[in-house]
Amino acid sequence: MQPEIPNMPGAVPPASQTAAVPARDTVGGISGGSSWSGRFDEPVSELVKRYTASVDFDKRLAEYDIQGSLAHARMLAGCGILSAQDLADIERGMGQILQEVQSGAFTWRLDLEDVHLNIERRLTELVGDAGKRLHTGRSRNDQVATDVRLWLRASIDAIDGALRAMQSALLGLADQHVETAMPGFTHLQVAQPVSFAHHLMAYFEMLARDRERFADCRKRVNRLPLGAAALAGTSFPIDRERVARELGFDAVCANSLDAVSDRDFAIEFCAAASLTMTHLSRFSEELILWMSPRFGFIDLADRFCTGSSIMPQKKNPDVPELVRGKVGRVNGHLVALLTLMKGQPLAYNKDNQEDKEPLFDTVDTLLMTLTIYADMVGGIRVKPDAMREALKQGFATATDLADYLVCKGVPFRDAHEAVARAVRHAEQAGCDLPDLPLADLQAFSPSIGNDVYAVLTVEGSMASRSHVGGTAPSAVRAALAAARSRI
Repeated sequence: MQPEIPNMPGAVPPASQTAAVPARDTVGGISGGSSWSGRFDEPVSELVKRYTASVDFDKRLAEYDIQGSLAHARMLAGCGILSAQDLADIERGMGQILQEVQSGAFTWRLDLEDVHLNIERRLTELVGDAGKRLHTGRSRNDQVATDVRLWLRASIDAIDGALRAMQSALLGLADQHVETAMPGFTHLQVAQPVSFAHHLMAYFEMLARDRERFADCRKRVNRLPLGAAALAGTSFPIDRERVARELGFDAVCANSLDAVSDRDFAIEFCAAASLTMTHLSRFSEELILWMSPRFGFIDLADRFCTGSSIMPQKKNPDVPELVRGKVGRVNGHLVALLTLMKGQPLAYNKDNQEDKEPLFDTVDTLLMTLTIYADMVGGIRVKPDAMREALKQGFATATDLADYLVCKGVPFRDAHEAVARAVRHAEQAGCDLPDLPLADLQAFSPSIGNDVYAVLTVEGSMASRSHVGGTAPSAVRAALAAARSRI
């Protein structure tokens, strides 16, 4: 059974379909749906209309557009710019539109270009002139910037929950394997023994930093552009701080030009998402290696794997492989947004319509990946015997022998050289260091005594690293306890 993926923040149900350019009312031959129709002598061509329309993807902002519009309307009424009756009509109409959107009954019209004009036109159909007055004191420029920030703020909150669930899954698996020894690697060569729980907790720490980055990014997302209007602000006596309070923003954008043209908050989010996906990709690479028979350290639950169309014995780790691949997709979105913004003069330009699809897909990809990954970690079956056997293949306690000699008064460089020669001897003898007779070891350094074998064991090696951040079981248990309090 595949894990259930939660609804993405602000997503419109699939039943909401975009109408294929229905018949439209016109004023002087120009579409009455356009907010600028009185300026032009001919209608926009059908090809241009399709090329410039964004409603197919920005309709997921609908609930946030309604939320922002209601706050704007209440502010206008509070400032005496909108009548109480108009406000009541707008609230009634928006309530019906919200129900239509959530149920999938709302008809999205391509000739109305975007989510904002679709909702405004429907509002006008429902409540008449009050719907036309709603846009007083604002522009689609500050409107869309507000909608995207509202949507992204909710998305960051959902991502934080998914990251926390992933951390919990790591903690759950680590709890079972504090004493499980595995090879720690550098250069993908056996280096030193580590606790498998300690290895898992490295990813916990990466995800902890990811959560910090998203939380910090959220602070800059959570500033209100509404009130900047097209680029210069508005001549109406509006109260931006009131709108900010109602919508839960921490502050208003301080400069109207910056408010409508800034997209660095989206770029910052995508950078944080790229780092998270990179962390998950590194973990995926390890899961793929560990599941290979050459390692045989773990097995993934069948629901995360597929077979081969020709080789009946295969069990392929498709989910981690796909995660490893999707990091390129998310990184590409980051580069796309950086490229989108690099040549834009102030203030708003139509280029910024292209910010949404990369941003939306980044959120969708990251949320789905984290949701699946948490379930996959919970289904990992660890093979401690295979890990233990691998420790015998790379002289994993050689550093412990060098440290032992240093404790006996041997200079580290001399100790290093003596152990290197002992390793070469053991390699030629086809055995590990703990298997060498004491006389053989003493041939490389007379400082070696009978107590050497205690430090050459895997357990002795791990237990000796008991400082904060070390791999000793005592240190790992302390790290697990601290981690639980952090999430």
